Amino acid sequence: MVPDVTTGDSTKMLCLNCARRIVSPRPTSKYEGLTKHLKFRAAFTSIVKLSFARIDGLIGANLPMEAYRNESWWSNSASSAHARGWLDAGWEVQEVNLKEGWVYFRKVRDNTNYNGGKQSKTKVKAEITKPFTPVPVRSLKPKAPSKTKVSKLYARILNLERQRNAVYRQNRGLKVSRSPHEKRLFGSTGKPSR
Repeated sequence: MVPDVTTGDSTKMLCLNCARRIVSPRPTSKYEGLTKHLKFRAAFTSIVKLSFARIDGLIGANLPMEAYRNESWWSNSASSAHARGWLDAGWEVQEVNLKEGWVYFRKVRDNTNYNGGKQSKTKVKAEITKPFTPVPVRSLKPKAPSKTKVSKLYARILNLERQRNAVYRQNRGLKVSRSPHEKRLFGSTGKPSR
């Protein structure tokens, strides 16, 4: 454990692993947000239409002005860093509309086990032959409320009934009888005495 590396506060302790991530974060591409979004959408669809504003939100910054002016910026060349953002996710640009500000991405490969071109040592999962059977779920028994909760609720109900009856009697012009405590508290003037 080390003191908080951002503020130097020794009362806030961090593990060495967390401190390492703060001091030297993993270098990421500007377009990693777009890559993650397209990898997520690959499980559901093969074509995605994104507006330029949505892409700005995904990458956390504005697209360069060249993206708004020139269709060649959206070419699928692996030599450009921005194109690697969607190519690494297994998508290609199918169509771009600069006037309306949107782009169509088309999935070109299934990317469920894709890890950015790195060699992985993970084993390929065996094909499932048995049908899916859900886990049995126990039905939850409703718990009986505690005696304290029941008594508090009962007291609230009684207080509401008393208030309702007092208002009803006042509206009907009947004399409202007060408890001895209220008589001492309010006195004859109807206001609390000090």
